[in-house]
Amino acid sequence: MESWYRREGDTITLVLHVQPGAKHSEVAGLHGEALKIRLAAPPIEGRANEALLRFIAERFNVPLRNVELKQGAQSRHKRVEVRGSAVEPGSLLG
Repeated sequence: MESWYRREGDTITLVLHVQPGAKHSEVAGLHGEALKIRLAAPPIEGRANEALLRFIAERFNVPLRNVELKQGAQSRHKRVEVRGSAVEPGSLLG
């Protein structure tokens, strides 16, 4: 099993390393034991966090309300919970 996510029931917990201010939003592979995500949004007034949650909701095919930032609002290292997704986290690396 990968160390950057955990699935418990219908909840997936993701460990992320986020790089705001990129040219476009994308999954950039693994960064240590976290999934690295580049975000086009700037790290100003929570905009990068909002963009991250929208990005994750799209990738996991769930409504935005099913994605929650659990840890790391002011950090590049974040923990995000996704509820009700049938998408396998490993497919993000494909």
